[in-house]
Amino acid sequence: MNEEKSVLEASYDRVVKRYADEFFDELQRKPFDRELLDQFAERVRGQGKVCEIGCGPGQIARYLKDREVSMCGIDLSEEMVKRANSLNPDISFQRGDMRALEIPDGYLAGIVCFYAIIHLRREDVPRALAEMHRVLKPGASFLLSFHRGEGELHRDQWYDLPVSIDICLFEREEMAVYLEAAGFEVEGIVDREPYEFEYPTRRVYAFGRKPTSLPRGNRNER
Repeated sequence: MNEEKSVLEASYDRVVKRYADEFFDELQRKPFDRELLDQFAERVRGQGKVCEIGCGPGQIARYLKDREVSMCGIDLSEEMVKRANSLNPDISFQRGDMRALEIPDGYLAGIVCFYAIIHLRREDVPRALAEMHRVLKPGASFLLSFHRGEGELHRDQWYDLPVSIDICLFEREEMAVYLEAAGFEVEGIVDREPYEFEYPTRRVYAFGRKPTSLPRGNRNER
């Protein structure tokens, strides 16, 4: 796990400048994503701190912050964190691993995670989602996005630079099972065709919340 973690981090560290140049303003060309984020902002505004997990240069956190959402963010790549803090001096970004979040139980009012869970192995997905569930307040919302499909993709070159990045694809039903097993209430899953400037996979967005109480079968009742 440590070797894989360092390879992924080193890959994103290597491409940080060109990645930020390409993606920081990406939402200007993505009306579907903006609509979902606007809806998410309405749900979490004024409820407390919201964390962007896998923040990259912080473009999603920036969009939500500009809509009066109290934001912070984490990323595995130290260089991405530095770039995010430089581009967004009014938002705090720190290095972090979604499989072991350094956030207190029940602290967050929301989590947004765009195309970060795709870098986990399938066997690590339950652990990451359990961590997200742990750090959310009861009733808090989440918005998660990923690439739709089966199997994995591998990238060994990006921006003409050598990298080693694995991308895990998920079907809608598969992710719903993961989310529900972690304890989330899934309120909706929607997908769209890729925009012409994106990698040609369908994009999926899952949203919902952490229940305000445990399901009846999980209570210790006498």
